[in-house]
Amino acid sequence: MGQTAAPGSQTPAAPVTGQAVAPAPNTGTVTRILVRGNQRVDQTTILSYLPIQPGDTVDPVTLDVAVRTLQRTQLFSNVQIGLQNGDLIVEVAENPVINQVVFEGNSALNEERLREEVTIRPRGIFTRARVQEDVQAIVEAYRLTGRISATVTPKLVELDQNRVDLVFEIDEGPQTGVRAISFLGNEGFSDSELREVMVTKQSRWWRLFSSNDNYDPNRVEYDREQLRTFYTNRGYYDFRIVSAVAELSPSLEDFLISVTVDEGERYNFGDITVVTENDRLNADFLRRLLPIQEGQLYESDKIEGAVDALTFAAGSAGYAFVDIRPTYQANPETRTVDVTFNVTEGQRVYVERIDIVGNTATIDPVIRREMMLVEGDAFNRTLLERSRNNLRALGFFSDVTVTETQGSAPDRSVVQVQVAEQPTGELSVGAGFSSVDSFVVNLGVSQSNFRGRGQSVVARVEWGSIRQNIDFRFTEPRFLGRDLRAGFDLFHSRFNFREVSNFDYRTTGAGLRLQFPINGYTALATRYTLRNDEVVVPTGYCSGQGSLALCEQLGEAISSVAGYTLLIDRRNDPIRPTRGFTGNLRQDFSGIGGDVKYVKTELDGTFYYGLTPDWIVSVQGQFGYVAGWGGNPVRINDRFFKGGNSFRGFENAGIGPRDLLTNDALGGNFYAIGTVELTVPNGLPEEYGIRTSLFADVGTLGYLDDRFKLNPNGTVDLNIVDDLGLRASAGLSVHWRSPMGPIRFDFAGVLASEEYDETESFRFSTSTQF
Repeated sequence: MGQTAAPGSQTPAAPVTGQAVAPAPNTGTVTRILVRGNQRVDQTTILSYLPIQPGDTVDPVTLDVAVRTLQRTQLFSNVQIGLQNGDLIVEVAENPVINQVVFEGNSALNEERLREEVTIRPRGIFTRARVQEDVQAIVEAYRLTGRISATVTPKLVELDQNRVDLVFEIDEGPQTGVRAISFLGNEGFSDSELREVMVTKQSRWWRLFSSNDNYDPNRVEYDREQLRTFYTNRGYYDFRIVSAVAELSPSLEDFLISVTVDEGERYNFGDITVVTENDRLNADFLRRLLPIQEGQLYESDKIEGAVDALTFAAGSAGYAFVDIRPTYQANPETRTVDVTFNVTEGQRVYVERIDIVGNTATIDPVIRREMMLVEGDAFNRTLLERSRNNLRALGFFSDVTVTETQGSAPDRSVVQVQVAEQPTGELSVGAGFSSVDSFVVNLGVSQSNFRGRGQSVVARVEWGSIRQNIDFRFTEPRFLGRDLRAGFDLFHSRFNFREVSNFDYRTTGAGLRLQFPINGYTALATRYTLRNDEVVVPTGYCSGQGSLALCEQLGEAISSVAGYTLLIDRRNDPIRPTRGFTGNLRQDFSGIGGDVKYVKTELDGTFYYGLTPDWIVSVQGQFGYVAGWGGNPVRINDRFFKGGNSFRGFENAGIGPRDLLTNDALGGNFYAIGTVELTVPNGLPEEYGIRTSLFADVGTLGYLDDRFKLNPNGTVDLNIVDDLGLRASAGLSVHWRSPMGPIRFDFAGVLASEEYDETESFRFSTSTQF
């Protein structure tokens, strides 16, 4: 061991040198091999490593190779080999065995976190190299938390039977923050604007829950790239960072970061050309697809967007193997940058293998069936990106990464799909406060990845002041092994509308569903539902001053409903889209048997446009109309009720036709609602999971059947209001991806309403996952 210590004492973990030493120059023939000094390692094991056998002729070079071979096993602290009278004597001193690994002095990082950093484990072999590697790993872990001056001293406690306890004595040191970030050479943008671009932040008291105000050299290096991107996206083609210097303050508690920049001049795009070697890819046509115009301010991100547009266009034309390389020519005199996109047909590559990594609950076939490429297909980046979006849209994974590496040959590619699974069961909780202090709670349980097969099972027992529900729903995403999504529903529900209208609605029934894709962006879902509906009112309501429009609805009815939904999804990202749109057309036909006859149509669509990665505009439009047929009016439970989450600023069923005498909401046969929402940055770190948006809702609801607006004598009931008045609201929504699950807060102010509408200014909802 290089030094000795009494059992139980502590000594520094200086390693034993273990030099390769032979007793004297040795040359001769080995007749037998003798092993000495081994206690734990069996002699047979040592001989299996030894590159010498009885009968071999050895010399000093051979013996030196043998010594080094045994030392490379890391089983021994010292090895000596010599030849005496034909006997090859192998003297070894075994490395000690680790009894336990102990951390002392740590508080900022807990023991579990530190054990993740070290490679030495109890019952492992002690070696100096591994100890030094673990020391560096611990120091690096502390450095990433802003403790630059942290030191780690390894010590040994020697035990009997050649065992040791390894103790890492840690001096964490102070947490080094960032006192100030200053810039030199910036004229186009202020220091405060540039500090907003950087991930590293100045230490301030309100950043209690952020680690970005701790000094980290890697983070500062990343900030250099952030600044470069910021400038080059604003016309500064020649921008460069001269230096980024971090100086430790005399107190050793924080750093002063100084960044010197050379902004250069602002450039515009000059000549934009496309050059292609493939005559079947028209260069002029490709040029028209580019999101760049001559004379526009130079933006580096638009170059990447242009490459993506050309790649997609070539892929759509059947040329998936194109290589697009932009070249630049700066013209300082005119302050323009000419860009030429060189399109060449690359080597054809085929998918050799698809590896699925990271799935512990979800079985491989569930992932593979979402891939738009299979082994043997021609490699296509567009289809690969769509496959990634398909997997993310499942909701089973918190992250999906698809990478490609070269396979067994230059024309072969291995695709690796790395997934990080997330909880797919949900315990949902909903609550809300209205302007009249109404409070509701809803509970439910569901599992969207049952048995890891992608099957959806919902078994809910919900309770609330508005809804009580018992239902069971099952969905098989690959019915009969085909791309068919089939399922069935069993349900019994009671809707208590007495806070907004004096009736209860009870329904019991079952349904069948079948959905299939039309193409990669469009799907058609069909359904059939048979249910028994009942509308009840409080005892004595209709014999008193109850609403005649409501009292006509009493009793039970059988509804036999067939319908379909046409779904279109052209978003660029299913989780947080910045481009594209979605659309749904839903129609239901009731009257294939049963007592109720109506046709109901609903249409909604949403368009997304990202001004920047943090500023995203979405515009949504919704429309619905229901009409009876065969002389049947539309029952109250089949009408539309809007408000709450469907029209912020108004209570549930807070808008639309109403009986002023009883204040009963009656619902409407027609609605139209439009929403504009702008996602805005809030200055909080992304890891907090808090997203904010500004919204404006505008719309109307109404158009009752005429018979419900009349008195029994045929005159118009002046207490029934149905004027399709315009409503509008605006406010702020806060979405928080909390440890308990997603939480949403809505703060709304009403801009336009009817005097009989029921409004609210605040609402929240949450769900907890497991």
